[in-house]
Amino acid sequence: MKTAFYFFGLCIIGFCLCACNQQTKSTAGNVDTTAQFYTMDDFASVEKFDVHIHVNTVETTFMEQAKADNFKFLTIVDDRPFGLTMYEQQEIVDRHLKNFPALMDVATTFSVADWDTPEWLPNTLSYLDKQFAKGVRAVKVWKNIGMDLRDKNGAFVMLDDERLDPVFDHLAKNHIAVIGHNGEPRDCWLPLDSMTFSRGYYSEHPEYHMYLHPEYPSYQDQIDARDRMLAKHPDLAFIGAHLGSLEWSLDELSRRLDSYPNMLVDLSRMPYLQLHAKTDWEKTREFFINYQDRLVYGTDRGISDQQDTAAFKQGIHDGWLRDWKFYVTEEPITLRGHGELRGLHLPKGVVDKIYLKNAERWLTGKADS
Repeated sequence: MKTAFYFFGLCIIGFCLCACNQQTKSTAGNVDTTAQFYTMDDFASVEKFDVHIHVNTVETTFMEQAKADNFKFLTIVDDRPFGLTMYEQQEIVDRHLKNFPALMDVATTFSVADWDTPEWLPNTLSYLDKQFAKGVRAVKVWKNIGMDLRDKNGAFVMLDDERLDPVFDHLAKNHIAVIGHNGEPRDCWLPLDSMTFSRGYYSEHPEYHMYLHPEYPSYQDQIDARDRMLAKHPDLAFIGAHLGSLEWSLDELSRRLDSYPNMLVDLSRMPYLQLHAKTDWEKTREFFINYQDRLVYGTDRGISDQQDTAAFKQGIHDGWLRDWKFYVTEEPITLRGHGELRGLHLPKGVVDKIYLKNAERWLTGKADS
């Protein structure tokens, strides 16, 4: 009888211990799961980096808001044929860099005005070296190469032109990263009724609608030239602006990231990312997790003189907060013209890389480390 009671008692104790252990595991699991993700409330406390900003004013309003929202940023100079010249842009950002060295980094560019002269290469390398001595961290190559610049024979100069090789070699040797804005969105080469997001713009600016200008290099010509350049310069740290101009296909983008280990892309074409999430949420989320080391957050925001600084600051804050919602939550998001989708709810580790760690690593010129 005593043996039976003893056995029965052991069973009860064992059951209780097992139940307690299961409860502990369940509770611990819930805590761990919750701790793996950020919330909207974490936005202000997490250090972040926007790698695609264009500061074209001496005003400091943007800097004030970036500091308030715990953002650092990279401001980019480009060789555009309109607005401020590259030298005027550079003068502005040099001034800001002196005043806000802990808040910002700078990407410079180079001129192609004297392209077909013997002086172009030595002048270009000398200019770049002077910028690097001032603390500039990267170089922007704009779409004028491939869509505007022509040589003395009238042929378009593409990104893989051998005359650019010494520049890219020099940058790789000095661990200076390159930002490549090559071509336009694929929509630019499509008929209006086949476009995804750009129909309004190109209907109003037919001069920029490449579908109407078959004499210009094609979309695929731009992508192929970029790919050939990367193949020639495997040590070059390269970031493809605007999802590497492959915004329309995560499969095509994945193929390039697999082929070129030193290539990263910025995420500055948000509508396309949200459309991918609406079309196939699991595939899009898996893309971010698989390529978490190769993606950097950027907005391509232009900063000019402001009359209403309060409204401007609020707009900057709201835009950054909307993107944060897409990446860290599963809350519903409305994509204009396409309906509702849900946020990607990425793990903390992925968010930390996209929003900060990858940018810091890339700006050292060591994207494969």
